[in-house]
Formats: sequence, structure tokens, C-alpha cells
Amino acid sequence: MRSFAYYMKQLHHHSGMQLYVNIIGMVINSFLESAGLLLLVPMLGVSGIIAFDPESLGRLGFLSELQRFPQSTAILLILGVYLLVVIGQNVLYRTISIRNMIIQQNYSRKLRYETYRVLLGVQWTYYLSRRTSELVHLLTTELARVMGGINLFLTFITSLLFTLIQIGVAFWISPGMTVAILCCGALLALLSQRYIRKSKALGSRGSQLAQQYLTGISDQLNGFKDIKSNTLERSWLKWLQNLTYGTMQEQLEYIRLRMNSQFLYKLSSSLLIACFIFVSYHYFHTQGQSILIVILLFARLWPRFTSLQSNLEQMATALPAFLALQKLNDECMTWSEKGILNADDNAEAVKPLRISEGIECRSLSFRYHYDQPVYALKELNLWVPANRMTAIVGSSGAGKSTLIDVIMGLMRGESGELLVDGQAINEHNLLAYRRAIGYVAQDPFLYHATIRENLLMIDPDASEDRLWEALTFASSDEFVRKLPQGIDTVIGERGIRLSGGERQRIVLARAIISRPSILVLDEATSALDTENERNIQLSLERLKGSMTVLVVAHRLSTVRNADQIVVIQDGTVAEKGTYEELIANANGVFRRLASNQGITEGIA
Repeated sequence: MRSFAYYMKQLHHHSGMQLYVNIIGMVINSFLESAGLLLLVPMLGVSGIIAFDPESLGRLGFLSELQRFPQSTAILLILGVYLLVVIGQNVLYRTISIRNMIIQQNYSRKLRYETYRVLLGVQWTYYLSRRTSELVHLLTTELARVMGGINLFLTFITSLLFTLIQIGVAFWISPGMTVAILCCGALLALLSQRYIRKSKALGSRGSQLAQQYLTGISDQLNGFKDIKSNTLERSWLKWLQNLTYGTMQEQLEYIRLRMNSQFLYKLSSSLLIACFIFVSYHYFHTQGQSILIVILLFARLWPRFTSLQSNLEQMATALPAFLALQKLNDECMTWSEKGILNADDNAEAVKPLRISEGIECRSLSFRYHYDQPVYALKELNLWVPANRMTAIVGSSGAGKSTLIDVIMGLMRGESGELLVDGQAINEHNLLAYRRAIGYVAQDPFLYHATIRENLLMIDPDASEDRLWEALTFASSDEFVRKLPQGIDTVIGERGIRLSGGERQRIVLARAIISRPSILVLDEATSALDTENERNIQLSLERLKGSMTVLVVAHRLSTVRNADQIVVIQDGTVAEKGTYEELIANANGVFRRLASNQGITEGIA
């Protein structure tokens, strides 16, 4: 319940006076509804259906004064007042409903924005520990359930206010009867506790099944080629059958629970009203108008009790979603990058850092799990000169990718420092540093949009000439011109309509369109053919002197022209130098790697 209370406080803080105005409107609306109900008694009396007996009517005895008027005049008077009350009540109810929806939608937008904001502000290592499909499930299904729970809460508050007002009116009319009905309502609330507990348990089970479904479907769609290649269709169909059967059972159990509780409420309502009428008439010889009042009171109050109980059951099913969303928010705040998450509204005005001397890793150590002794980087020292090309090589698992992530500021070392021009990178300059970097990954990622839109995501103000300049640099201009709509061709999800090499070149063009100070290529030429790889190598040569280029390479032949080659082994720098210097070292790690790749040139 603490997570539920947390979001209710957030709703109160966000809505402010609007929420109180609506509550006041609900109170007035309830009074009008009760007044309309009370007008039914004099209408029945004036019309002759029941006789006015001031003593039996109790506090409603004053309505017998209507008998002084002619019958037609009294009926018209009552009908006129009744219509005014009903019209006023419905106009007010319409206004309140619209304002409630405005409050809900505004808070929904804020909640979605804040959840996504803190998620975007976490450290890269947090994403490495979570499945993407789990986060998608939290941002879609669970967030929608939270908003549904908030809607139920506002409905509950409305019903509660209506009930309290009508209890007050009923107590004014017939205190004894009202107390009896309240005692029955308290008994009903006690009996319904087990339904609420079961609803909460079913809500948790429903969340787990929904997450399993989304996770499984996401994995299957991402690995569709593997499914087809290994004929795994039947296995996944069986998985889906089992999961949907479990979901069906959970839904059926919830419906049975709801129907059982509704049956209890309706049966108890019928039994109690029958008992009240029998006791009132047989033992207390209650007159017709008093029995009518009893029926009216019961008809109005008892559905309110059952509605409140039903709302509580439905809110109980949403409680696990509130807990999951708050847990995500707490985790994101724990893992937040202060320099990114706390950036103010003028973050777009932050200027990228310009590097004049170089990047230094000083005694850097990093491990992914603090409770394990294995370090990905150990007391690593490295100097990357500005406006030069530095290549990072090494065997698989040596720590190349980890080093690049640390240099890019995506991960922070457990000890040591990352410095740019002698200045430590911290939360105060992290955003400016990130904006100085252009990155090209081994697995190219493109958005389901046009080529133009993909390029403009990095620099929305880029001119047409700059777009084509970037495409030409990446050896992409020729094939882009041949596409059906040229640069405005939609390339599909993750750029699936392009070949692997074409996607890589578009990503490279996107990385350099903002003219970054640092260009990082993580196996960026691995998917290119020999000709395009040579063209990009020539383009990188032209960047020398104007941009700091960091290249992570597996094929050693691609880093021949680097100003500096750094060999990483077991999380530290094993050796560094030019290609000629390293290949000439007979006992060096680089020479052994070159020999394993069949490179003989330069090896004596």
C-alpha cells in the first residue's frame, strides 16, 4: 500500500486546487441527487399513490404542506423543482467528469514522462543488467495498469463522497434505519476482505504472465531468423499455448471471483431489504409511506456499499503494478547519471567539449559486479593524443569494449580517473563531453524512418549540403541516390531494407554529421566489403589533424595507418606503438595476433 499512497500523493501534488474543486463539486452533486430522490415522496403523495401522514414521515412531514395547493399546481411545482434539480445535477456531473478526465490525462502524461526521463538518465551498466522486454513491459502494460488504478481511486473517492452525503441525508430522515443499514454494510466489508486479498494475488499473477508473454514474444521476433533456420516453430507454438492457457485460467479465476462477490452483494441486498420490510410491517405496523422511505434509503445506500467494495477489489489487482513502477523508479534514481538526469531545461544549449591535448585514463579499474573479484580493467593507464587516430586491439574478452565504454563516459571506473585536457570528467561536464563524441557500433542501429530523418536526429539544423557531405564521406551517396525516394526513402525497422554494409555506412554518416571532436568506431568496418572499407580508410586519413579518432578493430590489417595502436590484454595495456614497431616485436602480443590472422607482411 505504500507504493499506492506514494502515487496518490504525487497526484495530489500535481493536481493541486483542481482536485479540491472537483471534490467540492462532488459534494454538491451528491446533495442535488439526494434532493431529487426526496422529491419523489411528495410527487407520489400529491398524485394520490400514497397518503401524507406527517407523523409517519418523520422529518419529511413538512412536505404535507403541499396538500394546501390544488393538486395540479402542486404537481407542476414539484415537477418543476425536480427538473431543475435533475438538470443542475447532470450538468454538474458532466463538468466534474470532464475535469476528472483532464486531471487523469495530465497526470498520466507527467507520470509517463517522469518514468521515461529517469530511465533515460540511468547509467549504461543498469541497462546491461535488465532485459529490454522487461523495461518495455513496465513502460506499457504496468504503467497503463497504474493509470487504471488511479482512475479507480478517483471513482472510489466519488462513490465514497456520494455515500457519505447520502448517509447523512438518510440519517436525517430515519436515524434508526440508517444505523441498521450501516451495520449491515460493516458486515459486508468484513466478509469482502478475502475477495480483496484474492484480487491482489491475482493481480500479481497477471503481471507475471503479461511480462512473460511480452518477453517471450520480443525474444522470438528478435531471433526470428534463428527460429526459421533451426525449425523451432513448433517449440515456440507450444510455449505460447501453455502461456495463453495460464493467462486464460487467471482471467477465468478473476471473473469467478468478481461474480462470486457480486452474487454475495446482490443476494445480501435482496435478503436484507426483504427482512427490513417484513419486520417493519409485521412487528412495527409501519405505514406505506414509511416503508417506501425504507426502500428508497436501502435502494440508494446499499448499491453504494457494494460499489465501494467492487472498487476496492479492482484497485487491489492494480497494487502490484504500483509496486513494480515504484521499484523501477527507485532503481533508476539509484543508478542515475547526475550529469544527465539533473540537466536543466537549457541542456540543449550545453556546448560540446573541444579537445586540444588529449584523453587520459589514469589508473582506471572497472568491474561489472562489485561482489566478484574479476576486473574487466585493472589499473589501466592510457594516453590518447588529440586529433590523432588511436586503434585499440586485442583478443576477445581482453577488455576493448569496456575500455571504449569508459572512455565514452558510459561507465565510471571503480577507481582511477578519466581526464580530458587534464580536466576530470564528472557530473558537471559529462553532458558536454558526451556531445563531443560520434559513435559507430559494430551492430548498426537505425530508426524506422527515412535516411534524412535518421541523419537529422543527431543534428536537426543540418543543411542539405551537410547531409550529402556526410553521406559522401561514408561512401553512401551513390547507393542512396539510387533508392526509390533517394534520401527520403523509409529504411524499415533497424534499417532492415538495407544491406549490412549499407546500414553501417549510414550510421557512420550520422556519427560525423555533427562534426564531433571524438569519433569512435567499434568494429565499424567489419560489415563492409574491401572497396568500401578502403574508401572509409581514406576518409579517416583525411580526418587526421582535425578529429580524435578511436578505432576498435579485430582485423589488424585495418589499423595499419593508425598513429598509435594500443594492445589490450587481461584488462590492461600490454603494449602500444605504431604498426611497424609492434609487428617487429617478435615476442609481442600484437605480432602473435597478426600471425593468427595470417598476416605475414613485416614479420621476419
